[in-house]
Amino acid sequence: MNSLTGGVGAAGGTGSSARLSRRRVLGRLAAASGGAALALGTGAGTARAHGGVRTYVLVHGTHSAGSFWTAIGRELALRGHRVVTVDQPLHGTEKFVPKAYQAQDLRALATEPSPVAALTLDDYERRVTGAVRRAARLGGPVVLVGHSMGGVSVSRVADAVPQLLAHICYMAAFCPSRSMPSLNDCAGSPEGRQAITPLDQLIGDPATLGVLRLNWRTAERRDLAVFREMICADYSDEGFLRVLEGMQTDESMTAYGDRAVGRAGTWGRIPRTYLRMGRDRTVATALQDRMIAEADELTPDNRFRVHDFPGACHLGPEDPTRVVDVLHRLPG
Repeated sequence: MNSLTGGVGAAGGTGSSARLSRRRVLGRLAAASGGAALALGTGAGTARAHGGVRTYVLVHGTHSAGSFWTAIGRELALRGHRVVTVDQPLHGTEKFVPKAYQAQDLRALATEPSPVAALTLDDYERRVTGAVRRAARLGGPVVLVGHSMGGVSVSRVADAVPQLLAHICYMAAFCPSRSMPSLNDCAGSPEGRQAITPLDQLIGDPATLGVLRLNWRTAERRDLAVFREMICADYSDEGFLRVLEGMQTDESMTAYGDRAVGRAGTWGRIPRTYLRMGRDRTVATALQDRMIAEADELTPDNRFRVHDFPGACHLGPEDPTRVVDVLHRLPG
């Protein structure tokens, strides 16, 4: 900040005129950063070689935030696309942080109420649909991508505004079907039960709190080992710590149970892609295969394009360019 104010002072003089110049510059910076949150990249770049500039709307998964997409979004922008990262309600920049979590008072953390408990999948759908509507006004195709729990929002939004979407993509994401209509149903299936469920790591009673609460700041080696195996066993030690820093404690139990089945006449008309992670211990690979198969049964003339990442865990490859290579070349 010193270099910014010093530079402005030199350009704008001293005293009141310098302060006025600083305010003007800071105001411009604030306006620019607000716009960047909606569109990280707007140049043509290599996008022209692959069908022109698109807008990618990226939806995070459970216990996460829009910042999950930072590396992937940056690379997409550098390839000439617009990028919109969505924070679901009470996530990311507006996330709820229990006071007891900051203090690491586990006894209090087990009972501290959470506003996240009131959230439903309708709230998540509205947030993403709003982002898609704004993105569509920018012009050019809109591609909606969801990771993990973000897949249920993709299905809901694709049903709500199919005319605004050129392509939908599920990255190790839940894609409920008629036989498994909610995230809970998917996770409770025989294939879903092959995943790691962190029952011993839960803080408090989910039925009482209304949220699934996890202590990502734990120092317990056993808990850390479970978290790592569950989401990113193939990451470096440093990468794993960065992942933990971006996680939040609470996720709505109601949203897990809400229905999110795409309809053949709306969701089923949109070209779709699945990024399949071969070592996923959160959305088990066998469950990914079943969800893909059941979606294809519903719309046999519009099937998933599947891109396999055999050695990747739930968060995908630590090198973001591998995922971006696929997203950049999506048809539609």
